[in-house]
Order: sequence, then structure tokens, then C-alpha cells
Amino acid sequence: MSDTGVGISAVTRIEVEAAAARLGTRLRLTPVITIEAGTFGPGPVVVKLENLQHTGSFKARGMLNAMLEATVPPIGVVVASGGNAGLAVAWAARELGHRATVFVPVTSPGAKVDRLRALGAAVHQLGERYDDALGASQTFAAETGAAVIHAYDQRPVVAGQGTLFRELEHQTAGAAGAAGASGAGGRSGAADGRSGADPGIDTVLVAVGGGGLIAGAAAWFAGRVKVVAVEPETSCCLHAAFTAGHPIDVDVNGIAVDSLGARRVGEVCWAGREHIQTTLVVTDAAIVAARRSLWEHLRVVAEPGGAAALAALTSGVYRPSPGERVAVLVCGANTDPATI
Repeated sequence: MSDTGVGISAVTRIEVEAAAARLGTRLRLTPVITIEAGTFGPGPVVVKLENLQHTGSFKARGMLNAMLEATVPPIGVVVASGGNAGLAVAWAARELGHRATVFVPVTSPGAKVDRLRALGAAVHQLGERYDDALGASQTFAAETGAAVIHAYDQRPVVAGQGTLFRELEHQTAGAAGAAGASGAGGRSGAADGRSGADPGIDTVLVAVGGGGLIAGAAAWFAGRVKVVAVEPETSCCLHAAFTAGHPIDVDVNGIAVDSLGARRVGEVCWAGREHIQTTLVVTDAAIVAARRSLWEHLRVVAEPGGAAALAALTSGVYRPSPGERVAVLVCGANTDPATI
């Protein structure tokens, strides 16, 4: 199922629409909430609570879409993961009646490993980093014939993640249209992605690991909304690729390494870089503060990677223009609440 490599083209909105049709009602419609000005930044902020998705992260979208597209042999599917992709694969496999084998590094949080086993996956822990688990998963696939699902670098995975942004646009465009109709100053427009329609937001901040999620944003919005990448300064493969002009390997560590610790940005993401307008980096301290802010203001528990996008706002690394309509994804919640 792997489709990485040189010459790959960007995922399109047509593929995202197809993924949405394929997924149907199997996934949760996760809520959005508009937070008042002065809480997370100078203006109001739309927060998409994708941490409430099945398995606690957006990954369920892409993994289920990839599995629905695949021909899965009796041995089942295999994935390498820092934890969240593995959880999503294990859940999707259980839903569809397949076996799942998940390779994770020994650094994966115990809460994620315990949930993997509870979902029925065969779990193998080895190595310090995602790349170690990836190599072992590739060997397993070669020896057994298991269908490979990549954590972030496959077209069906990216298309599935893109459904998050399709859903976000339906929610925010509806709100903008209602505001315009009521004379509240919003701009009206449909949420169907047509040229000239108002998506209801101007900017979306997206946390980046290997790039599967932000590639989905780039595919869906295709320049109609400013897509801003946010990475920990300790694990920033997309920022490094933009700086170098091509994907390069980077060192990865830090508080969010289990979910955002990809050593190299995915080829599928890099193919869609035209529609990623900005890459930003935030400190681990800023991520810690953003997690606390989510708890203090919303009573939402997010894992470090899930709070990274918000950290760009709360730390001032991203400063919206007056009147700019900003959306932020809280994209993961697989953590020990005691760490907040």
C-alpha cells in the first residue's frame, strides 16, 4: 500500500471528497467552539476538538480510509507508529474484522501501548524512535505479506485526514453564513469548496509530524485558506525541508516526539507544499503552556502534539491580523491527565 517516492503528485480535493463518501457515518462529527477574544490570542479563535474522535486523534480518518481502499490479506495490516496511528489502525482493523500488528518505539507512552493492546492489536516495542519501528514493520510486511499502512505518507491516509478540513469548512462556513444573514458582520458562502465560496475562516493552524494532516489541509483548501504549519523546534522536518528547499533528515526529540517526531517529511506532504503558506516552530515550554491553557479555559486534556498548533497562538509566534478568522486544531488527547 505504500506509494511514496520521487515524482508523486499532490492529493486533490476530489480524493478528499471520495474519502468522505467512503467513510460515511463511521466517524464522529467532532465539534468546533469559538473562544472569545483575549483567551488564546487578541481575537476570537475557532477550536476544532478532533481529540474527541475515535481513538483520541484525527488519525482514525486516514487509517480507516486506507483500510477501506485496501485488499487486506488474512495476516491483516501492519503499521509503524509513535502511538496514535497505531491506535487508529487497531481500531479500524477491529471495526472491519482484520488483524492488526503495530510496531512502536520503546519511548511510546504507556497509555498508548496499553490502549493498543486493549483494541486487540499485536504490539511490538523496539528502538528509540519512529524510524526504528518503521524498519521493523517493513521487515514484517516483507516476511508475512501483511498490508502496509503508513502513518502519514500514503495518498489514502492523507485523503482521509483531509476530511477533517472538509468537515471544519462545513461547520465554519455555516456559522459565517448565519452571521451574515443575521447582520452580524459575517461573510456568507457555501461550504462545498466552490471557487469564491467563503470557507468561514481565513487561517488554520496545523501541528505537523510527518505531514499527513497538513497535507490533507493543503489538499482540501488548495489556497482558499492560509494553511500554517506548527512544529516543535525539537522536531521540525517540514520547516527544515522548506529552509533547505527539499526534504532532509532532522534530529527529533522533545516533549511531543511520540506524535510529532518524524525524522523526514513525507513525500505526499511535500508534493502539496504549494498550498502550505507558512511553517512555524514553537518551544517545548510553549507547548506545555498551551496544554495548561486548554485545561484551564476549556477543561480539555490534550497530548503535547495535540496542543502544538495552539502553542503558536498562545506564545505569540503567530500573530493574527486584525479581523483575521483563525482556526486551530486540537488533534490528539492520548496522554496521562496527570501530566497536565
